[in-house]
Formats: sequence, C-alpha cells, structure tokens
Amino acid sequence: MVYVYMALAIVAEVIGTSALKASNEFTRFWPTVLVVIGYVTAFYMLTLALRTLPVGIAYAFWAGLGIVLVTLIGILVYGEKPDLPAVIGLAMIVGGVVVIQVFSNVSAH
Repeated sequence: MVYVYMALAIVAEVIGTSALKASNEFTRFWPTVLVVIGYVTAFYMLTLALRTLPVGIAYAFWAGLGIVLVTLIGILVYGEKPDLPAVIGLAMIVGGVVVIQVFSNVSAH
C-alpha cells in the first residue's frame, strides 16, 4: 500500500506544481484551486507513506520523480525544451531513485 500512497503523492504534487504556472501568480481562480488541492493531497499521501518509508527515501522518490514528471508536463503542455545538460541531470535523478529502490535496504521492499 505504501507505493500507492507514494504514487498518489507524486501525481498530486505534479498536478499542483504544473498548475502553478497556469495560476498566473495566483490570479486565476481554478488553477489556484488546483494548486491547493494538489499540494494538500500530496502532503497527506506523503504522510501516509511515511508510516513505512524513512523520510529521506520517501522524499527522494517524491521529489525526484516529481521533478521528472513536471519536466515532461512542461514539455508537453507549456512547450518548454530542456537542453542536454537538463536531460542528463534528469536521467541522473531517475538513476538515483532506481539505485535506492533496487539496492538499498532502507526502502520498503
């Protein structure tokens, strides 16, 4: 169940963060509502995941995968184009999450 909580926390955070740009500095009502709902949901789901996962590992998954997914939203929705160093950095983040999940004894296997 911990991975369901983590997945929901990540998706909610991605929705909230992606809506930040659409909120136009909190001047647009519905995107601002989406930001608030996204972050409240993300933090609540993260607290549920913390019942099982150590805080550092949970945060690494949440932040790392969130960064990658928000970047993809930026590309697909906002037409942003990361350069090669950004792509390499994102690949390193994904690699770090994989290393923790596959090789670490502190993650919830």
